Amino acid sequence: MKFAPKPLIVFFMALMGFTSTNAQEALFVPCQELPDLMTKYDADESALVRFYSPASSGRYGRVSDPGGSQERRERMTQLRQDYLGKLHKLDFNSLPQECKVDYILFQRDLESEISKATATGKTYKKVERWFPFSENIYKYLRGRRRGQQPDAVQMAKEWNDAIKQIEQLKSELEGTSTLGKEEVEEAIAVLSDLKNSAENVFSFYNGYDPMFTWWMPTVHASLAKGLDEYSELFKKKIDLGKAVDKSGIVGVPVGREVLMEQLAYEMIPYSPEELIKIANEEFAWCDAEMLKASKEMGFGTDWKAAQEKVKNSYVEPGKQPEMILGLYEDAVGFLKKNDLITVPPLAEEVWGMIMMTPERQLVNPFFTGGSSISISYPTDGMEYEQRMMSMRGNNPHFSMATVHHELIAGHNLQGFMNSRHRTYRNFRTPFWTEGWALYWELLLWDMDFPKGPEDRIGMLFWHMHRCARIIFSLNYHLGKWTPQECIDFLVDRVGFERANAEGEVRRSFVGNYPPLYQLAYLTGGRQFYALRKELVDSGKMTDKEFHDKIITLNAMPVEMVRAILTDQKLDRNFKTKWKFYD
Repeated sequence: MKFAPKPLIVFFMALMGFTSTNAQEALFVPCQELPDLMTKYDADESALVRFYSPASSGRYGRVSDPGGSQERRERMTQLRQDYLGKLHKLDFNSLPQECKVDYILFQRDLESEISKATATGKTYKKVERWFPFSENIYKYLRGRRRGQQPDAVQMAKEWNDAIKQIEQLKSELEGTSTLGKEEVEEAIAVLSDLKNSAENVFSFYNGYDPMFTWWMPTVHASLAKGLDEYSELFKKKIDLGKAVDKSGIVGVPVGREVLMEQLAYEMIPYSPEELIKIANEEFAWCDAEMLKASKEMGFGTDWKAAQEKVKNSYVEPGKQPEMILGLYEDAVGFLKKNDLITVPPLAEEVWGMIMMTPERQLVNPFFTGGSSISISYPTDGMEYEQRMMSMRGNNPHFSMATVHHELIAGHNLQGFMNSRHRTYRNFRTPFWTEGWALYWELLLWDMDFPKGPEDRIGMLFWHMHRCARIIFSLNYHLGKWTPQECIDFLVDRVGFERANAEGEVRRSFVGNYPPLYQLAYLTGGRQFYALRKELVDSGKMTDKEFHDKIITLNAMPVEMVRAILTDQKLDRNFKTKWKFYD
């Protein structure tokens, strides 16, 4: 990297009002090659997804690649192959440590996306015969992108022919029993993309092109209806949307092979069975600590009775936001008193509060965080039982364990710092995001943050909860437990209110979370915890140095954080090997 002459740096630092330390950190980029390559890739990817993904409103919008389009899939694969070629032209061994990490992770992500696209492309070939009419929709989408005026008479005939084909194919599909889950999911994605493509074309021309407006409205409406019915028929082929037990919760267990693939991707060198075993061992520690707190409160070994008293410490309606503010101030005051991490004044100034809607509380029974803390507490439309479970589950002692998880130094500070440091880098992973926030719960427990047995019971509830998440989510995805068994486990072993347990399980399996998300809390937290023992307990770094460095690196697998902080020897084909639970 070429640096500006020192006098010029000093001049700009003085001009911008930076202190020396802050300016160096704000301006620091470990090398030029990787940030440049990754920034351009993000921009190119966004542009291509936006261009090739039809939004049903008639505009092109991008949230994520919705899948289903072979054209888009092939173009995105070409992009990733191009950038993989550019990456491999770099001299890995000459890169500084942070950029070696970026190289490894960028390469991993590109190769993973190419591999997934290849697999999905093969699945598409298996179902392609069910969509012989697709080109008669896509060709008009391609013309619409450049404003070509369609032959409305011909277009109406072709789309009407597609409607007839769909009716014939529906009869054939009803008698077919050879479609697998992946094939059905790809077919549904294709039909969704075809419907959006037709809507995109229709909304662009309708009302502007007189011939189009005369010929197409009724044909388009019939085509959209036919595509919806066709999609519903595909869903029935594998009973998508059917609950397996009385919980009514619908999810899709992914199986051991997918879990192993995703654990390798996330750089977690443990099998699902090993993680369940470790979680049960940590659960036993929680049990022992819970009994200690129960005895201190005078309940002997009846920890559920002690927990019941804690639950009934809830504040009256209307007081929850004030209570949250008080817990936040306690937590930030503790961080500052112990000089644990730098808290930017602006981060303290701008975090916000919102009240969670009743609908969202069905899948998020506890408050969540980020730029604002979303407070879960009863609303006037809830039934009595719902109100009591919400208040009891969000009592002050339970909440004190997680306000710092959601705000500072957890998710709020993460988002604040990620938008200001190494902004070209964000290898999004729940093991960093949720692991970092959970790590603070572990650290503050060790530092005697809880003020008495009631607070300890509150913190232990959440610790047991995170152990339980590993156990129930993996057993579910291994096909061993049903959603109802997961709910019962949370009620019996952790002390959940039943409605809150149902919300937790629904959130885990219906809330669009990836299969490893729920185990990432405690697993990622234990990674940071082990790294702190290695670097802070050994005297190599202070707590503040350790935490400030991590929070300015931006998101990545925790093993790569370790590689940077320990200057670990790396090669371009690095594989996970850090047994952090040892």
